Amino acid sequence: MATRMKGERLVPYVLMIPALIILFFFRIVPTILGLGESFYITSFLAGGEKVFAGFTNFARLFADPVFWTSVRVTLIFNLITNPLQIILALGLAQLLNAKVKGINLFRSLYMIPVAISINVSTIIWKLMLDQNGLVNGILKSLGANAQPFFLSSAQSLGSVIWISSWIGVPFWALFLIAGIQGIPGQLYEAADIDGAVGFKRYFLITLPLLKNSLAFVLVAATVANFLLFIPVLLLTKGGPELSTNVAMFEAYRRGLIYGDIGTSSALVFMLFILILAVVMIQSYLLKDKWER
Repeated sequence: MATRMKGERLVPYVLMIPALIILFFFRIVPTILGLGESFYITSFLAGGEKVFAGFTNFARLFADPVFWTSVRVTLIFNLITNPLQIILALGLAQLLNAKVKGINLFRSLYMIPVAISINVSTIIWKLMLDQNGLVNGILKSLGANAQPFFLSSAQSLGSVIWISSWIGVPFWALFLIAGIQGIPGQLYEAADIDGAVGFKRYFLITLPLLKNSLAFVLVAATVANFLLFIPVLLLTKGGPELSTNVAMFEAYRRGLIYGDIGTSSALVFMLFILILAVVMIQSYLLKDKWER
């Protein structure tokens, strides 16, 4: 009997082995190799010969104003996008969990951004926000001026934020819906008896019991938005005037366009450290808040 119980306890760990293997070879190994590349300068003119350069690539990055611009754009993008997506996802999850007429149809429609790939969604929005696209056509018909969207340094980052939120909000809402549906109904019944209704019930019961789901969504959204790449590649290519040149696109530009693999790897590694630091700060603040 003891042997059987011990074997049952090992089952979850055995089932994790395939996922851990994939994580090791497709996440950990590339990270280690990328860190190694950051200490070398690769000469494609010499047939890909690598020369050990120590921290030269990191020093070149710190001395490059374009790098600091990409850091600033990335931080601004995340400071706006992360709270926006989580607030909208929370509201959407609450709406989808409501029992109102026509909600089933809305639940089906809301899944469209999740079902469509990020590449397709980005291209569709690119066509809609084009100078001669649907959105500007509607604005003209209402007597307003056509907007440049991706062609303006003042509007380009906001346009990318909108598109990334269109893709991200329904996805994050899935996790929050699961969290809301996991709250026992008896708690709401007890709250009704005590006279806690509406927003009072929401802030006293729903939000506190959603803390684990919200923590997961916050961390996952932070990582995903720091690594944003495809919308920038397909829409703006970092422009105009570097207004959408996020760190991941800058790493792509240096590595695959200019062939500077060492500096690109150094940038990716520093981005990894930045993400790790932000996530650790978030986890500490959330843990401290909830324990109080």
